[in-house]
Amino acid sequence: MTTSVKDMLATYPADLGDIDREKLTRCIEECVACAQACTACADACLSEGMVGDLTKCIRTDMDCADICTATAAVLSRHTGYDANVTRAILTACATVCKACADECGSHADMHAHCRICAEACRSCEQACNDLLSALG
Repeated sequence: MTTSVKDMLATYPADLGDIDREKLTRCIEECVACAQACTACADACLSEGMVGDLTKCIRTDMDCADICTATAAVLSRHTGYDANVTRAILTACATVCKACADECGSHADMHAHCRICAEACRSCEQACNDLLSALG
């Protein structure tokens, strides 16, 4: 997937410090992809015949999409950077991604959209944890 994230980070006029740009880029990209997958999965769940059985999945998808979107936004802003805020939102994002991956994973055998969403959530969770580890 080609995105403008790497290009935007490369053109940032101020010093980004010693942050691992590859991990930062991957995390932003994974957050955007996860938010899209969760939004689409929630919508697909609403179209299923047994929508009542998917209430928790829909809610978890929506929470995950919101947190991933917010995380991508926070990680994309560098002016007045606060490492404590970055760590907190990365931790929250990894937590909600795990919860969503677990919930969607429980429906993956019945719904392909849940399987795809669970994979996106797991990938995003890993990217958040990788960036957290790099931050120290």
